Amino acid sequence: MGLFNVMNISSTGMEAENVRLNTTASNIANANTVSSSYGETYKARHPVFAAELQRATDHQNKGAGVQVKGIVESDAPLNVEYAPNNPLADKDGYIYKPNVNVVEEMANMLSASKGYETNVQVADTTKRLFRRVLQLGQGQ
Repeated sequence: MGLFNVMNISSTGMEAENVRLNTTASNIANANTVSSSYGETYKARHPVFAAELQRATDHQNKGAGVQVKGIVESDAPLNVEYAPNNPLADKDGYIYKPNVNVVEEMANMLSASKGYETNVQVADTTKRLFRRVLQLGQGQ
């Protein structure tokens, strides 16, 4: 595996963690929204990743990476609350809140942030190795 492959792996990792951070931020931003119906209520979203192993094992040996396959909605039940005085309450007096667990989302955000930071460090280290190899080629 060459140094260019390492840069590809770390860049796809950064892209994946960026999607994860944005999705988590969206979940947290919508955690306290209220709706008058089940169908209109925000549902927590989570990215789905896949390692690009096939590219790593093909004959060209381009290196592996991370691919974002999509973003799925959580199937956890929504929070239903009886609030007949709320202007958004349905005819039975219920309001619907998202199925976002803020504590879990904060943990996801910390994890994604650390993952992004680690990929940046890998890219920086690889860049320093490139420079050092070039200096060796110049006889320094």
